[in-house]
Amino acid sequence: MRRAATRYLRAAGAVALGLAIVAGNPGPVRAENLADALVGAYNTSGLLEQNRALLRAADEDVALAVSALRPILDFTARVTRDVNEGRTDLGRFNTGLTRAFAGLRADWLIYDGGARSLGVQAAQETVLATRQALISVEQLILFRAAGAYVNVVLQTENVTLRENNVRVLEEELRAAQDRFEVGEVTKTDVALAESRLAASQSSLAAARGALDSARAEYVNAVGRQPGALDKTPPMPAVAKSIPEAEAVAVRNHPDILAVQHQVTAAELTVDRFTRAYGPNASVGAEVGMQEDWSSSNYGRNAGISLSMRQPIYQGGALAVNVRRAMATRDAVRANLLTVQRDVVQNVNDAYVRLEVAKASLEATKERVRAAQVAFEGIREEATLGARTTLDVLTAEQELLNALTTQISDISEQYIATYQLLASQGLLTAEKLGLAVQIYDPTMYYKLVKDAPAALSRRGRDLDRVIEALGKK
Repeated sequence: MRRAATRYLRAAGAVALGLAIVAGNPGPVRAENLADALVGAYNTSGLLEQNRALLRAADEDVALAVSALRPILDFTARVTRDVNEGRTDLGRFNTGLTRAFAGLRADWLIYDGGARSLGVQAAQETVLATRQALISVEQLILFRAAGAYVNVVLQTENVTLRENNVRVLEEELRAAQDRFEVGEVTKTDVALAESRLAASQSSLAAARGALDSARAEYVNAVGRQPGALDKTPPMPAVAKSIPEAEAVAVRNHPDILAVQHQVTAAELTVDRFTRAYGPNASVGAEVGMQEDWSSSNYGRNAGISLSMRQPIYQGGALAVNVRRAMATRDAVRANLLTVQRDVVQNVNDAYVRLEVAKASLEATKERVRAAQVAFEGIREEATLGARTTLDVLTAEQELLNALTTQISDISEQYIATYQLLASQGLLTAEKLGLAVQIYDPTMYYKLVKDAPAALSRRGRDLDRVIEALGKK
């Protein structure tokens, strides 16, 4: 009995030491850190690329609105055939005349009450809203990467704890079998040890499965397989109070800023449709050459016209456009209030979650300390015959549970911290200082805002940019 118990207790002591190392080891010196994971997510996210393309499409809407302020120039070619048949006092006649014309036609709407200029401004506000939506997507990408990183660390530590637990229970089972052979314990004690070992092996299998899932999520979020991860990455600084966090969020959160720009765009759209009731004026010009294919006649033609148009009745379409724009504006205004409240609530939820995680971690540290003391004391008492092997096993299980909870609490604190940053609009590559080339949302806009033609110098520059984006 003494030899069996001593063998078990020696293994239990080694396992306890392993558990303590797992709980406090900061990880390999060259381990990949959380910032590396965030960089990988930022550089490889297909969702970010998708929304950057959507932003470029919104930039083009500004160019389209600008093009409406400019004249339209067309090349015109037409052939007409006139057939005349009739009767006069001189008799019947039947003639045919074929004419060809080729020239240039220009039309320019020079006045519409400012409706087109308002359309440009509305498109610009939509671009600003889309830029904020891109930032919101960026926050989602980085938060997912942070969660994936922390979960891999959590599940890796959990697997290590479970493997240690299986080893100590295997040793306990062998000790119980040795003691049973010499008649010191009953078959029931052996069966209990077998049951504990089977349960531990089941937990280990579940932990390994959870680790495989966590690694798959990491690949999806970060774009590569996780290597050796730093178990204790530095914790970013956060607001010291809920009011401070709320103030930052209301000023800075991309969801609020996006809807604010949407409200402005909707108000401009209402004004634009209202001005459609007013008159508009346009200038037209045509120059070309006409030839009579039925004779040797030809001519050169040029003309210019000035016309004014005042809508009177369009079947109610003008009023419908105004009412629809006003309804859209009211909906966006209401959404702004909803988004502001949601952002404030999310800040409160994240801040409370972080405070709870901190308090829970402090309590768990005390629990680990007490469980460690209890385990070591019971182990010493068992060597003197005052405690049974089962007592030692129970104490070891309590220490295992405490360490597992501590790892979970640490993970929860990291997740809550990054959730708070995201709820304030601070979880971006630029604000985190990540070592990446920050995407410039204004670069493409500056190239297209003046609606460059395909053959212009600016148009050729734009072609090179589009080609580079296609190869990216």
